[in-house]
Amino acid sequence: MARILDPAGYARWLSGFLPGIPTSAAADWLPLARVTDRRDGKLAHLDGLNLSRAWMLRGILDGLPGDDARRPAIAAAYAEHFETALAAVTAAEYAGGHWLGSYGMYLVTGARDVHDR
Repeated sequence: MARILDPAGYARWLSGFLPGIPTSAAADWLPLARVTDRRDGKLAHLDGLNLSRAWMLRGILDGLPGDDARRPAIAAAYAEHFETALAAVTAAEYAGGHWLGSYGMYLVTGARDVHDR
């Protein structure tokens, strides 16, 4: 929606779509997915969830007006997800290492969607 609405319109839309975003600078409103065993192919997908969340949170921030009261909470959750997610992008375990890099690139390059290359 941030791609088709102006920042004010996007902010209004986001209020209806995700009304529970707080205005405090706490990140705990969107807890990290915790991976207990990166060798497990199913659990490794939780690293992908953190990467995807960070990428999407960045997009939400980019779409909101600069004075939106939710920015501190979104920025805190983005920072936490970004740090944790990028730390998981390694070749240490094949279960996640062979595909997490793609999502990591979307995140660090700021691609708006997978077609932005």
